[in-house]
Amino acid sequence: METVLISGGTGLVGSHLSKMLRAKGYEVAVLSRSDPESVQAVETADYIIHLAGANIGARRWTARRKQQILDSRVKTAELILEHVAASKKPKLKAFISASATGYYGAVTTNKIFTEDDPAAPDFLGETCRLWEAAADRFQSLGARTVKIRTGVVLTDRGGALDKMSLPVKMGVGSAIGRGRQYLPWIHIDDLCGIYIKSVEDAGMEGAYNAVAPDHQTNRDFTQTLARVLKKPFWFPPVPAFVMKLLFGQMSEILLEGSRVSSDKIRSEGYQFLFPGLEEALKDLL
Repeated sequence: METVLISGGTGLVGSHLSKMLRAKGYEVAVLSRSDPESVQAVETADYIIHLAGANIGARRWTARRKQQILDSRVKTAELILEHVAASKKPKLKAFISASATGYYGAVTTNKIFTEDDPAAPDFLGETCRLWEAAADRFQSLGARTVKIRTGVVLTDRGGALDKMSLPVKMGVGSAIGRGRQYLPWIHIDDLCGIYIKSVEDAGMEGAYNAVAPDHQTNRDFTQTLARVLKKPFWFPPVPAFVMKLLFGQMSEILLEGSRVSSDKIRSEGYQFLFPGLEEALKDLL
């Protein structure tokens, strides 16, 4: 039985992924600094999936919070690398790291971004670049390295969808800002399916966008959400200046967004369970 060690394994994605991996016959361990056995598992794991990272949308982006967001991703990867490198007989076959579509920056454009595009020179882009660079260091140990650039994860257990659904359920659903910004999204079952494929497919290496093939603007997304919930969508858009007052620089992740391609992961043979937004929302809601 092969072992998969997950950092951030108690979060929304990690807990769901753990269940799916166990159902497929893997032994799953969750990395915790307070658990000596889980730290020891770093040295014996066949695969490591690095999901740990402070929630970018939990609070305003002060200088201190930005550093926490970066360190929680990069320094955790570096610590895992030290433990794996220190083991006498490392058996690590692959290091699979979360990343984000924020790699391409907070910008609204009709351009469709692919994995070949460079990291944006803003906070999100630089964070993702350093996050992925930390993952790439595992190549020096002979481990296959995969980076999963994830969009907004839709789940029925809280997260972004819960927050987005609340005003719609209250009958005050509306677009944010201009509403033309794209919102790359993915159903949690598909995201976990991509992680499992990354474990099992030895041909996968490098960066992959984990987004559904259905491109939705913020306005389209909210309209579809209102239709699925059988609620009205008629309120005027929430002005951008209101979002900036409420969230500061963090409002960028709400006011800006680009189209992101899923062609590469599909070319690897992954078939989406929920390629369209309406079917995904009906499944979750």
